[in-house]
Amino acid sequence: MRIKNILISQPEPLDKKSPFTDLADKYNVKITFKKFIRVDQVPAMEFLKERIHILDHSAIIMTSRTAIENFFRICKETRVEVPANMKFFCISEAFALYLQKFTTYRKRKIFFPKTKDKSIKDIILKHREEKFFFPCSNISNSDIPEFMEKENIPYTTGILYKTVSEDLNDIEISGFDIISFFSPAGITSLHENFPNFEQRDIKIASFGENTAKAVTDSGLTLSIEAPTPQAPSMKMALEQFIKNFNK
Repeated sequence: MRIKNILISQPEPLDKKSPFTDLADKYNVKITFKKFIRVDQVPAMEFLKERIHILDHSAIIMTSRTAIENFFRICKETRVEVPANMKFFCISEAFALYLQKFTTYRKRKIFFPKTKDKSIKDIILKHREEKFFFPCSNISNSDIPEFMEKENIPYTTGILYKTVSEDLNDIEISGFDIISFFSPAGITSLHENFPNFEQRDIKIASFGENTAKAVTDSGLTLSIEAPTPQAPSMKMALEQFIKNFNK
């Protein structure tokens, strides 16, 4: 058996010069892109029914671009003006910089881990007197709430967007040699669309610790994992596996 068909559980990239295109050409494999999940916005009226008052909080925890986008959307739609002294706690510098799209970065108090040995939790502990708001989806992959409960730090969770499984009935799932996943919600979508799915010889690839855990928790065997020091991207992880497998 050789690796010939790979399913990437993401939308097809608009840029035809995708890294996956180079992978397909180099190893003569067919790559199919298929979005497994979609994100639906929670309407402002639905959010207001939860009686969550953003201005009752002094700090916001940001763990994704989608969370950032929907936080500022909800603020705009509910006419909430985020005060200048509101603090933002981001899991990485990349997300901190992404805030520039929505607010004046230099005028904000923005915190993020600046060294690899630190995490957002370490920073939150130093500011435990704040009252935190955690915008997230209906399927949260973060362990932030559990951490906040354990440390007895005041916080409120607000569902601003929902992760929904896409209809995958137009693909023959058993025809792929590798299926790659990028979130636990993708695993959920697989089982919702194919309740009788049997892995057999199909290799499962995952990106991120939470996704890897979702793979094994669902009873599937994980063959390819990223990021790792040797393979910081999914493309590199797939390439290393194919190179060895197709010898």
